[in-house]
Amino acid sequence: MKIIGFLLILIGVLGSLISFAMFGDIAIASFIASITAFLSGIGFILVNKRL
Repeated sequence: MKIIGFLLILIGVLGSLISFAMFGDIAIASFIASITAFLSGIGFILVNKRL
């Protein structure tokens, strides 16, 4: 679960950087998806620590 968490955080950070290069509503959707991946990665790491 720790590996999945780190990969989700990496996807979230890279997705937020790429979303700044986009235009319009696609950029907003990409940024929201990257935030979701980032928060999910943090959640996976926190659950892994509790287990």
